[in-house]
Amino acid sequence: SLLLSEFCPIFCNFFATVKQITAVIKVNQVCLQARYAIDVFYTKAGCSLVAINPFHPVQSLYSQELMKEYHTVDRLQELKPHIFTVAEESYRNVQSQIPLVNQSIIVSGESGAGKTWTSRCLMKFYATVAASSDIPEGSITVERIEQRVLDSNPVMEAFGNACTLRNNNSSRFGKYIQLHLNRSQLLTSASVQTFLLEKTRVSYQAPQERNFHIFYQIAKGATLEERREWDLLETAHFCWLPNSEKTLEEDCFDVTRKAMTHLGINSFTQSNAFKILAGLLHLGNIQFYESEDEAQLCDLEDLAKGFAETASRLLRVPGEQLLDTLRIRTITAGRQRQVFRKPCLKAECETRRDCLAKVIYARIFDWLVSVINESICASNSVWNNFIGLLDVYGFESFVENHLEQLCINYANEKLQQHFVGHFLKAQQEEYAEEGLEWSFVSYQDNQTCLDAIEGNPVSIFSLLNEACRLNWTSNAAQFQSRIEIALSKNTCVSRDKFRKEPNFIVSHYAGSVCYRIESMVEKNKDPVPPELVLLLQQSQDALLQKLFPVEETNTKPDENDAKTQAKPALVTVVSKFKGSLEQLMEILHSTTPHYIRCIKPNADCKAALFIKEEVLHQLEACGIVETVNISAAGFPWLARKHFQRLRKAVRIIKQTWKKWKTKMAAIAAEELDGIEEHPLPSVLGIAAPSGQAARKLDRSWPLNSIIRFWPLSLVLSSTLTTLERLQRNLALLTCLQVLQKMNWTKAETRFTIQGVNSIRAPPQDSIKFHCRRSPLLYANTRPYSHSCIVTGFNQILLDKCTTP
Repeated sequence: SLLLSEFCPIFCNFFATVKQITAVIKVNQVCLQARYAIDVFYTKAGCSLVAINPFHPVQSLYSQELMKEYHTVDRLQELKPHIFTVAEESYRNVQSQIPLVNQSIIVSGESGAGKTWTSRCLMKFYATVAASSDIPEGSITVERIEQRVLDSNPVMEAFGNACTLRNNNSSRFGKYIQLHLNRSQLLTSASVQTFLLEKTRVSYQAPQERNFHIFYQIAKGATLEERREWDLLETAHFCWLPNSEKTLEEDCFDVTRKAMTHLGINSFTQSNAFKILAGLLHLGNIQFYESEDEAQLCDLEDLAKGFAETASRLLRVPGEQLLDTLRIRTITAGRQRQVFRKPCLKAECETRRDCLAKVIYARIFDWLVSVINESICASNSVWNNFIGLLDVYGFESFVENHLEQLCINYANEKLQQHFVGHFLKAQQEEYAEEGLEWSFVSYQDNQTCLDAIEGNPVSIFSLLNEACRLNWTSNAAQFQSRIEIALSKNTCVSRDKFRKEPNFIVSHYAGSVCYRIESMVEKNKDPVPPELVLLLQQSQDALLQKLFPVEETNTKPDENDAKTQAKPALVTVVSKFKGSLEQLMEILHSTTPHYIRCIKPNADCKAALFIKEEVLHQLEACGIVETVNISAAGFPWLARKHFQRLRKAVRIIKQTWKKWKTKMAAIAAEELDGIEEHPLPSVLGIAAPSGQAARKLDRSWPLNSIIRFWPLSLVLSSTLTTLERLQRNLALLTCLQVLQKMNWTKAETRFTIQGVNSIRAPPQDSIKFHCRRSPLLYANTRPYSHSCIVTGFNQILLDKCTTP
């Protein structure tokens, strides 16, 4: 490793001009390092974009002007690789793909690699693109929706992000945002789906880490009057508020409050929520003495009584009942449903206290997500398709790893498998089907690792669920033995024999991680004592009453009914997370994916420091090396996708051309009457018949309303229909290059101004030739008064897809 200021300028001059990694013969981190040295942080690698975190603000790289530049450029390839390139490409795909296909942008990488920042910039880009439309009837709605979508970011980051060892703003939950677009490609609504909030962070923070940002915001940013009411004075010390001396940008309370106001949460409800959070801080300071007699209640420490009174006042629950709930366990037994009250030991009292805080915080977080969705969501009738942004926690490996890290790394394994299956494996199989001489490039398939974690019939998850279902005692050593025996044949599972505490090691795609088994089964159960819920249902606080409604008691079950007496099925943490992740994967499989791989140049999050070994490890782990090799050796990814679309278009046009032929000929003859002849240049050596010159466009028409793809329709309707497979693709690619060099009609996808009811392209051929040989319609009426103008070429496809 070395500081970039000392890097050899010769390498900088050579590699800085390389925009795509696939342009170099051999992949090496020197290319990325050279670009990083001159503040070029994005590089295209096959179907993925490599984004290296600069670890310092670069405002000009994400300005509004740059967003508009990437949105308005005709050819994205002419601009440098950027996250805006991926955003605009997915946006144009939504506009042009026939049939319409939803898009997804998958942002992945290690913790601290810049995933949250990247997702935030992508949302700003789409909000800017939608707000830039000049359609008056949608401008007010678009501005309201796009601002609310952006305001959801600071709220969710305040309640769901925290400072960890590797990242000052680490996402402690997964998030998938769908941006809904209407026919005019305007942002009409959005929806948010979250996964696996790390609620254990409320009551436990690892050394040198912090709690969720919102706790520090209310402790530092609330008004003096509010802090007095909540007993959050500067002299107060809270066990669940460690490392509060750190000052971070994320501690800005005013930003969070303003965003919550824009989302429709009034000041009273905000203060109510913050008061409850302050009550949780006081709850964490309730400490217990160990009781000498198991039949006696655990006494409180001297200062704990005051904290208990404050917590009960802020949560608006009876103080005595709060302490009884924390120190007494209720047991119901026998057919007569007799109730016994048993004092809890100190450890159990602390567990119940932590559980109370976690269940309250989790409900508040879920409530916020529902409020955000109510504010930005709309009926399915007002939007046609969506662009999804996936931001999940990065791969994690700490000194001590628990159930949370196992679930996080499992999610990353699933996303890596999606990438492997979508590109690395499918791409090579298609090369073989096309008849290319192809030797398969080896890549790291993580199916064995996934089988170890989630496979059937035996896996780590199944063993955890079995232990919970049978209500085994928490014997970590016994559980370790079961894993070793059951998964002895899986090469991805082992254990660290040098550690005293029970553990197991999983060899993930990004590296091996050692997980601690202690308390893993209990965390998977995630039990909530019914006494805690009953306590919260009796609260006089308006928000807690909404979060914990009093459920109507059902009629008493028949004691002879065995089904009624059976206990409800236990839904564990890993079961819920696996189910939600499978739903997410189904959505991703139904969309066109785009990949952004975020890379950390160094583990210390320092600017201008590039450690080649760490970068290369991340590139190899996420499959970038194999991606580049496969992309460079075969057909380019984008060209292949373009060929697929054009082949599909040809089939549809040939089927629908007959019914359009008469109508098109009449319209073309009427609109092109009186123009002069002009010879059509030959394509692929075939001489074209003479034609008529282009008539000048009416000055009232905007220059950017020129029809797109009309020269290509001549090619599709004649020459290429007789070619097959590889020859067809090569010929089509040649035609595209010839047409581009001849600078015929620019490919534009812009919206026309209000009031223009048709768009026309300057003809380059005679009317006779055009009507007989080409499926393109010169003049086209707009199908919807509120939507953008579509070309005649695309109008045929649109009618075909919408015809029942």
